[in-house]
Amino acid sequence: MRQRESKLGVDGAAAPWKEQQQQRSAAGRWLDAEAAAAALGPFTPQTKRAPYCSVINVVLAAFMLTVPAMVIFLGVRTSAPPVRITSADVVRRGVSGERSYDRLLGGLLADGFDERSCRSRYQSVLYRRRSGRQPSAYLVSKLRQQEALQRRCGPGTAAYSHALEQLRSAKNGDGGGVGSPECKYLVSISYRGLGNRILAAASAFLYAVLTDRVLLIDPSNEMGELFCEPFPGTTWLLPPGFPLASYTNFSVSTAESYGNMLRNKVIRTDASAGAGDVPAFAYVHLDHDATEQDNLFFCDEDQRVLGSIPWLVMRTDNYFVPGLFLDTGFREELARMFPEPDAAFHHVVRYLFHPNNHVWGLVTRYHDAYLAGAAHRVGIQVRVFGAQPNSPELLEQIVKCTQKEGLLPELLLPTAGRDGDSDGDPVIAAAGPSRKAKAVLVTSLKSWYYEKLKGMYWERAAATGEAVGVHQPSHEEFQRFGARSHDAKALAEMHLLSLTDALVTTAWSTFGYVAQGLGGLRPWVMYRPENDTHVPDPPCGRDVSMDPCFHAPPFYDCRLKRGADTGKIVPQVRHCIDMSWGLKVVRPS
Repeated sequence: MRQRESKLGVDGAAAPWKEQQQQRSAAGRWLDAEAAAAALGPFTPQTKRAPYCSVINVVLAAFMLTVPAMVIFLGVRTSAPPVRITSADVVRRGVSGERSYDRLLGGLLADGFDERSCRSRYQSVLYRRRSGRQPSAYLVSKLRQQEALQRRCGPGTAAYSHALEQLRSAKNGDGGGVGSPECKYLVSISYRGLGNRILAAASAFLYAVLTDRVLLIDPSNEMGELFCEPFPGTTWLLPPGFPLASYTNFSVSTAESYGNMLRNKVIRTDASAGAGDVPAFAYVHLDHDATEQDNLFFCDEDQRVLGSIPWLVMRTDNYFVPGLFLDTGFREELARMFPEPDAAFHHVVRYLFHPNNHVWGLVTRYHDAYLAGAAHRVGIQVRVFGAQPNSPELLEQIVKCTQKEGLLPELLLPTAGRDGDSDGDPVIAAAGPSRKAKAVLVTSLKSWYYEKLKGMYWERAAATGEAVGVHQPSHEEFQRFGARSHDAKALAEMHLLSLTDALVTTAWSTFGYVAQGLGGLRPWVMYRPENDTHVPDPPCGRDVSMDPCFHAPPFYDCRLKRGADTGKIVPQVRHCIDMSWGLKVVRPS
């Protein structure tokens, strides 16, 4: 392996990328503990008819009788194709008005699933006021190819049994090599909070598509219980009996990690490396504590070596897709799949993660009861870090952000009534049930922020005359790892947030990342304060894209073989607004 140096800048001072790396390391203790937190038409009154209403009705009726003939006549004379109503196009009333919709999301989803077994797969679009970004034809073709690969090589096939036997033999030292396997595999370890698990699995899936590997998800942590199967005719869950029995305990110190095998010269990336040097499997460690050697995963020559290894086992608590854009070997393929690069996660998360019927019932019942009738819906995702108590400063930040950005109305100042008391509601801008309704959905482990916001808009009138209703589905108070009901509520609330018209999220939160990706929303991000006693100024900012932030990126230029600011190498990747050293995918200017 050629030597790779990443020490100092030209002038001998620490390079900016090095400072970013130090910042990331300083945050490592928090990142180790962070996981997804558990963490919606206005009424038109009837008016009295005028005496001449009946005359107008006669005229209108005559006009309407002529419209069909006019449409048919004009349709013959134009070159536009007629509108066809297929099984994929239906009309839904009462959710977002009358409109047709594509239940397959422009070909993103495969047809043929039993809708009763997974209602969310084809119904989720009914609850969205925006259709979301359309996938490219090339992405659709790649997804169909991946589905065919999963069926051809997945669990229960002869190819899978053969690959398992090769892995078992090599592990036991019974074989002299792994040969040329018919199929290659990627096993994604599932751990940490739900948001982290979703980000990790989405990243692993995209890497599997790019490298023609079968994706198998570690079934622990309820991945098989919360979500429906995404691939028709097969499973994405790793079956019992996997030969690497301790794979869930792999860590940065595992001898078979790619970084350690490079460091110990078990494998090499130079031209002298032979085919016989390829191991049966490699562990890819892309966690927040990944070493410089581990992060060589994002380099072309290292991907050539990894591409020859039949089995990869991957652990990450990150969304590492921005790092894939740094690899020149992947860049052209990613550009064809995602002409709008910032929609990569948006497409992947809508394709892969369909809540089971129980979770989907939580979503639809809450939506229909509290959010469906609102003219405008605002989502506020509040992440309270560690064991912090209820924070008046964070509440002030939420209020300043939402009112400054026009997401929530300001409150009227109270005035003294006849008895000298403040009634708080001196002017009613628009009386009666025709007033516009705004629904505010708060998701948080704590109930305190919801109660304060609800009290504000109950005790004082909105300056705009809007009726503001504040809602919170659950408040678990603390993270409950491994609790099925806790994760079910968290997944439901991610989807509910994704159904809002405007979204406010907390910096660094993977929970918020998933919600914005599902909804195709570019959120307002509340900046993380330098200390808990000051409200940031400004309190929030509009994110540069809907894509999640890669919290632990590499700081290495593979082409120049030296340390570098990886937020400045390609136009599709830049630094996150909520984490200065993080990377995210954006749409180039």
